[in-house]
Amino acid sequence: MTLVTVFASYLALGALAGTMAGLFGIGGGLVIVPVLIFSFEIQGISPDISAHLAVGTSLATIVFTSLSSIRSHHKHRAVRWDIFRPMTVGIVGGAVLGAWTAAFMSGDLLQLVIGVFVMLVALKMLLEVNPKPGRDIPGPVGLGVVGGGVGWASAIFGIGGGTLTVPYLSWCNVRMQNTVATSAACGLPIAVAGALSNIWTGWQHPELPEYSLGFIYMPALLGIILTSVFFARFGANLAHKLNAKVLKRIFAMVLLVVGLRFLLS
Repeated sequence: MTLVTVFASYLALGALAGTMAGLFGIGGGLVIVPVLIFSFEIQGISPDISAHLAVGTSLATIVFTSLSSIRSHHKHRAVRWDIFRPMTVGIVGGAVLGAWTAAFMSGDLLQLVIGVFVMLVALKMLLEVNPKPGRDIPGPVGLGVVGGGVGWASAIFGIGGGTLTVPYLSWCNVRMQNTVATSAACGLPIAVAGALSNIWTGWQHPELPEYSLGFIYMPALLGIILTSVFFARFGANLAHKLNAKVLKRIFAMVLLVVGLRFLLS
């Protein structure tokens, strides 16, 4: 594959990830990571690092997409900064630890872990399992501990953390509008800490392809960020015109197939 062809495929991936994020209200990382792994296999990138490269690249894209999301939510004064600040303390440490945890995993083990996570998310979407409000927001220390766990897991899976943060804040009786906005804000420190850590852990790895910055593949990063933000708006508009419930079930089935592919490979 020529570099032009590869770059065009990443423009398409950004469009797909952005549309899915806007349509289903999920983070683009849930789409980006599996597709990047498949794409890297086609390119002939070593399976020993393809998952690591996919996770690091996904986190780097979230740095850019989360900035746009935060600005939009902040205009509506929906971000709970009193929750965001203590969570961020834990998120940064957790994301750094998560990136190092992933770096010590073999390529096969990391793909297996990602496959299990994708299947769990798919089952949650199919069964519509959502926690009911049952407790109050903890203090700064408690939020910091929760942030650490969210940051750690998100850096391993290459996601912005919304899949984990939204259910938790909903459980803590936070209004859904504030929950989504605050979760989006938390994606930025996750992405920055995770991306920088992946640059460090992957620096000068002998199997990295050209145009890589540690475990971040620059052609994929550029292609995805050029299209994902625009198509996220397109997906959000589309959600108001289509049967979102049916589409979500279809998407969940696709995620199940993707997860099984990772488990059986």
